[in-house]
Amino acid sequence: MDAAMTREQTGTKLKWLWLAVAVIAIDLGTKAMATAMLTYGQPVPVLPLFNLTLLHNTGAAFSFLADAAGWQRWFFVALAVVVSVVLVYWLKGLKRHETWTAIAIALILGGAIGNVYDRVVHGYVVDFLHFYWQDWHFPAFNLADTAITIGAGMMILDMFRKPDDEAADGSN
Repeated sequence: MDAAMTREQTGTKLKWLWLAVAVIAIDLGTKAMATAMLTYGQPVPVLPLFNLTLLHNTGAAFSFLADAAGWQRWFFVALAVVVSVVLVYWLKGLKRHETWTAIAIALILGGAIGNVYDRVVHGYVVDFLHFYWQDWHFPAFNLADTAITIGAGMMILDMFRKPDDEAADGSN
């Protein structure tokens, strides 16, 4: 009975893993479509300021370490695996009212796994979303990167929400 009550009090946020799976499926599906339909490095104009441009990123965000000798591939894979395990444990330990954090974690987890899949299978991450303004070009990215960024943004916003949440709970 104590275990059931503890589960009831904390509530299982693992149910949000469906969101991570959806991010992975959509990310990998769009990367497969981009790979099949686009020619590498050839921009396809979609809207003013936005192209679809197939690129391969062997580095991390903004091509960080892309010019390294190849060791970065397995470093980023190992890092993503460790981060993913930590995120699942964090998700599992969330309390019932921490839905915002659960969504943020699921988005980050799905994005991380989507990109780590690319690194393991291809040796690079497939990027294809390309924004620009005149001669300035934002580094190309993908939907996994978008999910990670949204999840991280939600976590940052959550830091500003926490004092009010705690004060409302009377736990301050």
